[in-house]
Amino acid sequence: MQHRSRTNHKRMARAIPKAEVEETLLDIESLSPRALAPKITAAPAHAAPNRVTLDDVPLNRFHLKIAGLTFGAHFTEGYALGTISYALASLNRQIPLDAFWTGLLGSSALIGIFLGSLVFGWLSDKLGRQKIFLLSFVIVTAAAFAQFYAATPLILCALRLVIGFGMGGDFAVGHAILAEFSPRKHRGTLLGSFSVIWTVGYVIANVLGMHYANATPDAWRWLLASAGVPALLVLVMRIGTPESPRWLLGQGRVEEAYRIVHKYFGPNVTLEADNGEHFAPSGGFARLFRPDLIRRTFFNCAFFVCLVIPYFAIYTFLPSILSAIHLGEGSRAYLLLNGFLVLGALIGIWLTIKLSRRSFLIGSFALTCVSLLGLAVLPSSAHVAMIVAFGVFTLTMSAFSNLVGVFPPECFPTEARACGVGLAIACSRLGSAVGTFLLPLGIAQAGVQMTMLALAAVLLIGMLVSIAWAPETKHLTLNEASGA
Repeated sequence: MQHRSRTNHKRMARAIPKAEVEETLLDIESLSPRALAPKITAAPAHAAPNRVTLDDVPLNRFHLKIAGLTFGAHFTEGYALGTISYALASLNRQIPLDAFWTGLLGSSALIGIFLGSLVFGWLSDKLGRQKIFLLSFVIVTAAAFAQFYAATPLILCALRLVIGFGMGGDFAVGHAILAEFSPRKHRGTLLGSFSVIWTVGYVIANVLGMHYANATPDAWRWLLASAGVPALLVLVMRIGTPESPRWLLGQGRVEEAYRIVHKYFGPNVTLEADNGEHFAPSGGFARLFRPDLIRRTFFNCAFFVCLVIPYFAIYTFLPSILSAIHLGEGSRAYLLLNGFLVLGALIGIWLTIKLSRRSFLIGSFALTCVSLLGLAVLPSSAHVAMIVAFGVFTLTMSAFSNLVGVFPPECFPTEARACGVGLAIACSRLGSAVGTFLLPLGIAQAGVQMTMLALAAVLLIGMLVSIAWAPETKHLTLNEASGA
């Protein structure tokens, strides 16, 4: 009987197809606690073999589209901020402004960026990138056109504040969404190119202002409201932009994330190593001050502040500064320096590709600091030397401004990326708003030389902070760079 029973069991085992046995074992294994844990980064079962991660996909048309949408926004932002310099001069002839209102109008958009980057950075991590990507430019477009009808400096100041609020949201979400779609090989170039496009918009606004600010008494209205034209184009083109798959993945919306990845990059593309290690709910701003991120948070805020204070303080009031140091006769020096801004931004892309992030940042802080020291100590009769010093400052400042679009999105994980970028931008704009407000007062009270010394000291602090805290993020995947 025992022999017959063993024989029957063997026959039954042979009768059960092997595939059914394997399927049964898989079903049993799926009941284990480990298998029941959420596999947040696992690709759907129908994904093709030989997968490629999103960090390593070749650059394609969709990458260029997302880059174009963010670049168009930065062109608009540079243009909108650049118009204020000559618009203020035109407005002052119609409505005389004292130093207080001049400084406040010059800095109001920067104050708005401070507020908008905090609010929209937090909302972007909570609600997603797509909604803020669109909403921010609804605000910018409406407020830009409304400037044409501003009747008083107070109303204009309020509208500039609203424009800045929308820009702050776009800065926070634009850097985040492009970083989350970009392959690592091209991430530095794409993120660094923000500065080039921003600078082009800024310079075009300055050139138009230089030629048309005196055309009519209401020239300032046309200059300021013209920023609504590129803003409207960007707004229309952003309709239909997909959500960031990295953000969706972080929310546990795996199927949605992979539908976007497969639609725009192909069925063999995955997001991560499919091990579930990078899932984390949004932690808001509190996440930025946990032990693993707090040094990066302080670094990004500090270096950004130290970079933009001299940039905005000097270039918001460039005509007045050139005149104060006796370089303002005619337009040749002004056009030359604006050309240096564009050239420096282009050189910055090349240097971002060739140099390590740390060495580029530290060396640039040192060079700009020395340039401003030269402007502070050179006699007013040394015209050529002052133009050289100002030219070196302009080239270098414009070049390493590219890094403000690179470091913040690379330094923070997906669940806190928009908050991190938003906080860095907020701190930088608060610092630049204070610097822009104080610059005309400083020149009036202490003179140009002492003002340049103070700005050189700011750059020196930026260099020391970078030496102490700047991480190296080049050649890393986005998760590796952010320490996720």
